[in-house]
Amino acid sequence: MTLERTKLDVTDRLIGKLESGRIVLYLEKEKVGEIPFPAQPGISLQNHFEMNGEKVYQRISVPSSPQPRYTDCDEGGWC
Repeated sequence: MTLERTKLDVTDRLIGKLESGRIVLYLEKEKVGEIPFPAQPGISLQNHFEMNGEKVYQRISVPSSPQPRYTDCDEGGWC
């Protein structure tokens, strides 16, 4: 029996992580490659996201103080 080399399309399984001014591509835990950012990256984000340096933030609304009726619940969901 011999083994033949072939190609497997893994494009939709790649994950990109921001690291040190570049996007590092991973397939599960294996590093695939990287995409460096130019001095002025052309990243377009949806209106409720923002980028500050190398961090991406999502703008959300949260209550200013938790309501007591929801703070004394057990792990099973009983309050």
